[in-house]
Amino acid sequence: MNRFDGKVALVTGGGRGIGKATLARFAAEGAQVAAADLSFEDDIPGLRLETDVTVRQQVEAAVERTVEELGGIDILVTCAGIIRDNLVHKLTDDDWEAVIATHLRGTFLATQAAQRHMVEQKGGKMVLISSTSALGNRGQLNYSAAKAGIQGMTKTLALELGRFGINVNCVAPGFISTAMTAQTAERLGVEFEDLKSTVADQVPLGRVGEPEDAAGVIAFLCSDDAAYVSGQVIYIRGGP
Repeated sequence: MNRFDGKVALVTGGGRGIGKATLARFAAEGAQVAAADLSFEDDIPGLRLETDVTVRQQVEAAVERTVEELGGIDILVTCAGIIRDNLVHKLTDDDWEAVIATHLRGTFLATQAAQRHMVEQKGGKMVLISSTSALGNRGQLNYSAAKAGIQGMTKTLALELGRFGINVNCVAPGFISTAMTAQTAERLGVEFEDLKSTVADQVPLGRVGEPEDAAGVIAFLCSDDAAYVSGQVIYIRGGP
């Protein structure tokens, strides 16, 4: 399929994990793509924009470069994220601030910069990345709060931007096999493969998710097939 011929997609956090898989999916279906991240794996397609998503000037510059070099911005996916896991009595101010800034401020800055162009052109697609941790997860007070906030941002952006033909949706992955979940295994003091096996036993579909599982849903939400879908949160966790 070439659902994204003539489209330009910017993915924050596109240098690895779900962001990278999403970028590759867009490129494979005809889009011109740009990744905004602090570092990039070697096989990242498209334009690479070194960006700290917590810094307004850098985020706005990434959006403007995308528009200038690729001819516009039709799709924004906000995948940039970090974890600083710990139980509440051990969380530091830095642990809290870093996670909140990256997820909430980073998403706010990217959506604000992108919507200026989308409003002008009377159309666009945004997909924000939340997590099942938004429902609560031991050792992730900061991350859970940030990911719950992103779901609220999605609903509000959909209300504000819908009259300009802009669809805003959210995906909330469960356990996806990425470098971030490998950090969780390290925090728990277990081997990553053992953790994945334990998680898979609890998933109705019997396996952990891969970045491509999330990328497929994101691509659907950014396609014309989802033209009448907005303000929704879709959980990607292999079961109910």
